[in-house]
Amino acid sequence: MNRISAVREHPPVTTQDAFFNGKFELIQPNDGSHRAGLDALLLSACIPVDFAGRLADFGAGAGAAGIAVACRSFAAKVDLIEYDADITALAARTLKLPANRKMYGRVKIVCADVTLSGKAREDAGLVNGAYDQVIMNPPFNDPSHRPSPVLSRKDAHVMGIGGLDPWLRSAAATLRSTGKVAMIFRPSGIGLILAAFQGRFGSARIIPVHPKAGEPANRILVLADKGAKGATSIHPGFVVHQENGEFTYAAEEIFSGQRVLV
Repeated sequence: MNRISAVREHPPVTTQDAFFNGKFELIQPNDGSHRAGLDALLLSACIPVDFAGRLADFGAGAGAAGIAVACRSFAAKVDLIEYDADITALAARTLKLPANRKMYGRVKIVCADVTLSGKAREDAGLVNGAYDQVIMNPPFNDPSHRPSPVLSRKDAHVMGIGGLDPWLRSAAATLRSTGKVAMIFRPSGIGLILAAFQGRFGSARIIPVHPKAGEPANRILVLADKGAKGATSIHPGFVVHQENGEFTYAAEEIFSGQRVLV
């Protein structure tokens, strides 16, 4: 059975926000729910500009990461996979915005739970072997972490009982034999990620993301290939802010859609 959240009685208050210096716009909740930001744009930057395949954005939320890929990679086809019915309704409005016209017909919404397995997953619209690339920004926090009282924010931030395994199981199943996965997570979760990769993904490349030069990373980007056997490698870190708090030049290019990390 596909786990879809119930539509709330009162639709969320929203904002319409510009990304990539106005190259695309996003309608997203402004009621304490999770909102897209730097993580989504960093995740989108894991996809080459010349990507021309089919991509799934798992747990897409309002769609920032997947839409950013479609905005930058003109031949990409993107499925936004999200189980929250209210958020997918906002994504549907987003896809009709005039600012997003160059993505018309290349981005679609699949309201489905990525943690499903087997026939239930396929019945929900996540077909085996359908994608060339999966990207994901899974919930970071352990279930023991005190969750937000806002349900949609809690679901976006708190990992389910199965942890990362159901997400990566579905990624492996829905990817073609040469498919790739990219994700953003907390550095403390690297052991969980590599454990869930076992038998599914290999040749993992880890890019630490540092708030400032000399500070510990507070995010990691992890890229891997389906069925690969290569060793895990750690790549040079990416620094977001200068000492004065302003974005680094590289970060400015990422957040304006002019640069990718691969």
